[in-house]
Amino acid sequence: MVAIEGAACAFALGAAAVLAATLGAHAAGDKTYLMKISIATVGDAQHEFAKNYAAAVERDSDGRIKTEVYPASQLGSIQQQAEGVQFNAIQCQIVPPEFLTGIDERFEVLTAPALVKSTKDGQRLAADPAVRNLMLGLGADKGLHGVALFMVSQSAIVSTKPIRHLVDFKTKKIRIFASQFQREAMQRLGAVPKAMTLGDVLPALQDNALDGAVTAITILNSIQFMRAARYVTEIDQPAIFGIAELSRKWYDFLPADLQKIVDHDAMTTAAALNPLVPDFNARARNTWTASGGELIRLPPDEQSAMLRTWASVGADVSKAKPSLAAAYKIVTDAAK
Repeated sequence: MVAIEGAACAFALGAAAVLAATLGAHAAGDKTYLMKISIATVGDAQHEFAKNYAAAVERDSDGRIKTEVYPASQLGSIQQQAEGVQFNAIQCQIVPPEFLTGIDERFEVLTAPALVKSTKDGQRLAADPAVRNLMLGLGADKGLHGVALFMVSQSAIVSTKPIRHLVDFKTKKIRIFASQFQREAMQRLGAVPKAMTLGDVLPALQDNALDGAVTAITILNSIQFMRAARYVTEIDQPAIFGIAELSRKWYDFLPADLQKIVDHDAMTTAAALNPLVPDFNARARNTWTASGGELIRLPPDEQSAMLRTWASVGADVSKAKPSLAAAYKIVTDAAK
């Protein structure tokens, strides 16, 4: 009788343990996770990626991940957004990678001039496994988890006075991204480079603190740059990429199935964006000229001369820094 009662007790305890484990699994499955997605731009390819990525993650997680998209630096400057991602105040940032050079200087390697000559070249480079593994692995020890890399646009210079020839760059104060490659490139043209985040550019143009700014044409209309400058010189160099970085703390806290979803959806969203990028750029050009802006191209011989002037920038900047030189070799090998 005692043995029977003991067995019954053991069975009851075992059943209770199974029930508790089942309830715990259901509770974990029912838990929702907030994913704030932050970008500095609005109405461009990065914004489109953010919206499409958010929709895919909510759909594929059956609502277990709730997403919120914050364009136009609503959550602070680019640097503040990056810090927010590192410490899990923000779960995802989409940004040109060179703005993360304070975390790892190799983030700037894709801004080397003359690396790619067209949008298709840039898209192939971003999809190259060696390049993608390099770029998405940066910052892993500093709170970042990279999930996507994609081509945004080729560069243009928006300016208060027209830049029609290489000589027009001389002494001009030109905003650049946070990149040694861009700094060296502009100095070789005789310009005065000034690293600056996007939110500060328009006021600086209005106050004559800048004469021009390296940017993507796709953001000029939505941020109303026409109020300060109506000239855009399409120099095409360097290429502008976007990178999607998740908070490592947030990512590591997710169940394994949700980790797979946020990784997979980022890659597929980036691939699906590629065919849309030329249309974004074409519409931006049309809107700019329809609003009274002017699009300028350097004469072909001067465009070629600029590329020759910049041909050694990447090697010259990176040669004194072994880790940057190794990263530069990876991207140049892929670009070839």
